[in-house]
Amino acid sequence: MSLNQKILRLRDVVGTTGLSKSSVYRLLSMQLFPAPVKLGLAAVGWRSNEIEAWIQSRPTVGAV
Repeated sequence: MSLNQKILRLRDVVGTTGLSKSSVYRLLSMQLFPAPVKLGLAAVGWRSNEIEAWIQSRPTVGAV
Protein backbone atom coordinates (compact mmCIF):
# COMPACT_ATOMS: atom_id res chain seq x y z
CA MET A 1 0.00 0.00 0.00
CA SER A 2 1.42 3.38 -0.95
CA LEU A 3 1.85 6.06 1.68
CA ASN A 4 -0.83 8.27 0.13
CA GLN A 5 -3.41 5.45 -0.13
CA LYS A 6 -6.61 6.34 1.68
CA ILE A 7 -8.43 3.87 3.91
CA LEU A 8 -12.22 4.09 3.91
CA ARG A 9 -14.32 3.10 6.90
CA LEU A 10 -17.68 1.38 6.40
CA ARG A 11 -19.70 4.62 6.43
CA ASP A 12 -17.41 6.00 3.70
CA VAL A 13 -17.77 2.81 1.63
CA VAL A 14 -21.55 3.02 1.98
CA GLY A 15 -21.50 6.67 0.89
CA THR A 16 -19.15 6.04 -2.02
CA THR A 17 -20.85 2.93 -3.41
CA GLY A 18 -24.46 3.71 -2.58
CA LEU A 19 -24.80 0.26 -1.01
CA SER A 20 -26.30 -0.39 2.40
CA LYS A 21 -24.16 -1.85 5.18
CA SER A 22 -25.94 -5.18 4.86
CA SER A 23 -25.34 -5.22 1.09
CA VAL A 24 -21.61 -4.62 1.61
CA TYR A 25 -21.41 -7.56 4.02
CA ARG A 26 -23.59 -9.77 1.80
CA LEU A 27 -21.32 -9.11 -1.19
CA LEU A 28 -18.29 -9.75 1.02
CA SER A 29 -19.67 -13.13 2.08
CA MET A 30 -20.18 -13.99 -1.60
CA GLN A 31 -16.61 -12.80 -2.37
CA LEU A 32 -17.99 -10.20 -4.79
CA PHE A 33 -16.60 -7.16 -2.95
CA PRO A 34 -13.04 -6.12 -2.05
CA ALA A 35 -11.84 -7.59 1.24
CA PRO A 36 -11.32 -5.17 4.12
CA VAL A 37 -8.00 -4.71 5.90
CA LYS A 38 -7.71 -4.98 9.68
CA LEU A 39 -6.98 -1.68 11.38
CA GLY A 40 -7.13 -2.95 14.94
CA LEU A 41 -8.84 -5.54 17.10
CA ALA A 42 -12.36 -4.62 16.01
CA ALA A 43 -11.79 -2.10 13.24
CA VAL A 44 -11.59 -2.67 9.50
CA GLY A 45 -11.30 -0.42 6.48
CA TRP A 46 -11.11 -0.69 2.73
CA ARG A 47 -8.41 0.60 0.38
CA SER A 48 -9.93 3.44 -1.64
CA ASN A 49 -8.28 2.31 -4.87
CA GLU A 50 -9.87 -1.15 -4.54
CA ILE A 51 -13.30 0.38 -3.96
CA GLU A 52 -12.87 2.69 -6.96
CA ALA A 53 -11.78 -0.26 -9.13
CA TRP A 54 -14.81 -2.27 -7.95
CA ILE A 55 -17.13 0.63 -8.85
CA GLN A 56 -15.54 0.95 -12.30
CA SER A 57 -15.97 -2.80 -12.90
CA ARG A 58 -19.73 -2.64 -12.28
CA PRO A 59 -22.02 -2.51 -15.31
CA THR A 60 -23.69 0.85 -15.82
CA VAL A 61 -27.43 1.26 -16.21
CA GLY A 62 -28.38 1.47 -19.86
CA ALA A 63 -24.99 0.21 -21.05
CA VAL A 64 -25.14 -1.50 -24.41
